[in-house]
Amino acid sequence: MGQVYATTERSYPASPERVFEALADYAVTRPKLLPAQYSEYEVRAGGTGAGTEVHWRLQATEKRVRDCLFSVTEPGTRTLMETDANSSMVITWKVAGHGSGSKVTVQASWTGATGIGGFFERTFAPKGLNRIHDQILVALATEVA
Repeated sequence: MGQVYATTERSYPASPERVFEALADYAVTRPKLLPAQYSEYEVRAGGTGAGTEVHWRLQATEKRVRDCLFSVTEPGTRTLMETDANSSMVITWKVAGHGSGSKVTVQASWTGATGIGGFFERTFAPKGLNRIHDQILVALATEVA
């Protein structure tokens, strides 16, 4: 078993503060950003940044659906860390200044399977998750414009 990583990033003309504010708003903004792979989205506690607890189902592939229950912390400046209670998945969203705007980097990591299944997971899962996260980042551009 090894760690599997998926990293996606995108730049925005908006300020880092504005972008972080949008990402940290799990109650109103986040649901607007989610692509079709997400369902059953529900904020169960909090709603803004640290202390938020949020549930969703993620249909990563046609046959693979994950039931996720994330707790949100803010381990650093303009950083959101989502830790899944139902798996080893951790998703970290970092917003940094970039020129006159900002850049968002989202990294997901989890403990992968072993054997041939693990090989395929390490090869294909990051690409699929990066496509999903990129859709969120594209929608974020509209939201912070």
